[in-house]
Amino acid sequence: MAVTVEIANRSGIEVDERGAAELARRVLADEGVTDGELGLAFVGPDEIRELKREHLGVDEATDVLSFPIDGRGELPGGIPRQLGDAVLCPQVVGAAWRRPLVHGLLHLLGYEHGAEMEAREEVHRA
Repeated sequence: MAVTVEIANRSGIEVDERGAAELARRVLADEGVTDGELGLAFVGPDEIRELKREHLGVDEATDVLSFPIDGRGELPGGIPRQLGDAVLCPQVVGAAWRRPLVHGLLHLLGYEHGAEMEAREEVHRA
C-alpha cells in the first residue's frame, strides 16, 4: 500500500515535483496514512486568488489551500482514502514551499489552526 500523489503544475514556473511528492508521502506516513490518494496542484497567483475568493470569500492570493474529501477516518473494504487536494502557489511562497505544503496536508487530515497544528508542523519541519 502507498499514497498515490497526483501532481499538476499550472503555475508557469518549474517546481520540484518529485521532492513535493516525497515530502507529502513522508508527512502522511508519519501521521499514520499509508494508503490513499492525494492531489497536489501548483498554480499561479491569479488562480489561487480566485480559489480563495470562491471558497473562502477572501479576495487575495495565498500560499496554500486545502480541499479535504473524506477526513481522517478509514474506509471499509480496502478502498483507498480520497485525501483531497492541496493547492500551492509557488509565486507566493517562493523557494520556501515545504512548510506551506506540510500546513496544507495537515488541514487535509483534519487539523485546524492552533497549538496542536503548530506542534505537528514543528514535527514535520522541512
